Amino acid sequence: MNGFRLLLALLFLASASQALAAPFPLISGDPQEVPIKGMVTMVDIGAKACIPCKMMIPVIESLSEEYEGRAGIVFIDVWKNPKEAEKFGIRAIPTQIFYDKDGKEAMRHEGYFSKEEIIKVLTKLGVK
Repeated sequence: MNGFRLLLALLFLASASQALAAPFPLISGDPQEVPIKGMVTMVDIGAKACIPCKMMIPVIESLSEEYEGRAGIVFIDVWKNPKEAEKFGIRAIPTQIFYDKDGKEAMRHEGYFSKEEIIKVLTKLGVK
């Protein structure tokens, strides 16, 4: 029975590590040039296979669609691109970093962050 559980765990990990298709290039998981010049930007730094990060994926996809042209919503996968974690000073994933329209870091949050709370931050930074 232990071998069966191990096999199931390995199958789960293998399927969880498969890259999810990103409908928007900014949430592909690849390194991006951030912040986006002249635009409020939120960068979600995580990994497509970590559990709290996976919970963020539908939130990021939804926000990316809803805020297209009004705010930059970016996802960077640091398991795929480990140098990005150091570049952004990441201590835990997921981490969301918010930049104002002038490119200054305005806020940082570690862990799962709900869509409603993200919208509050974007609104506070002037996104309509």
